[in-house]
Amino acid sequence: MQQLADISLPLTSDIVTKALEWLERVGKQQQWPARSLFKLKLCLDETLTNIAMYGFDTAELAGDAQIRLRVLQQGRHTALEISDNGVAFDPTGQTSRALDESLEDAQIGGHGLRLLRHYLEDLRYERRDGWNQLTLIAALDDS
Repeated sequence: MQQLADISLPLTSDIVTKALEWLERVGKQQQWPARSLFKLKLCLDETLTNIAMYGFDTAELAGDAQIRLRVLQQGRHTALEISDNGVAFDPTGQTSRALDESLEDAQIGGHGLRLLRHYLEDLRYERRDGWNQLTLIAALDDS
């Protein structure tokens, strides 16, 4: 795969906004179809929100928190690598939360993995040298 772009960001309150703006610029430069850009941004938003909320559970970890993003492309497939130096967590080994029985029973949250699995062709995880590396692989839609 050919690397198209990369960025490193500290974990701050506006990390999701900055990352989404960066991905928007990359998508526009690469002329991705609107649906492809939408699904990659949605998956990045979900992933970064969870990393920010759960990946750095101590003040010590949060002080040195870093997120690295990299976009690679090969043909009609785009890979978005999301790396963080937080607590080890492999989402690929988790099951999606069951759907709620009714609207009255519905609870907010817990459906992020279902969303990622719906929009992506593949989801890969590796822990390397103290870093989580999650790779989101999406097929580019037709224009």
